[in-house]
Amino acid sequence: MSFISLLWVLLLGSLLGLELIGKVPPTLHTPLMSGANAISGITMLAALTLIVKAEGNIPLLIIGSISLGFALFNVVGGFFVTDRMLAMFSRKPSNKK
Repeated sequence: MSFISLLWVLLLGSLLGLELIGKVPPTLHTPLMSGANAISGITMLAALTLIVKAEGNIPLLIIGSISLGFALFNVVGGFFVTDRMLAMFSRKPSNKK
């Protein structure tokens, strides 16, 4: 597959993802974030495998490091967003004596 074909797949996949995510109601954002965290966890494992198997190949080390950084950023951000959304639904402690 040529580089141009790969760019077209990336562009069309990004536009489709943007369109689909825009149609999700707010009540489903937390489960959707959990699914995205699971996918990013798999991406982190793939990036770590790429880094281990690169064995001195500098471009593969760079690609693996960048993908690991983006996936880690997504997982950590997803956990913060999920925690904040779940805190919105928790009961406030009452001030009864």
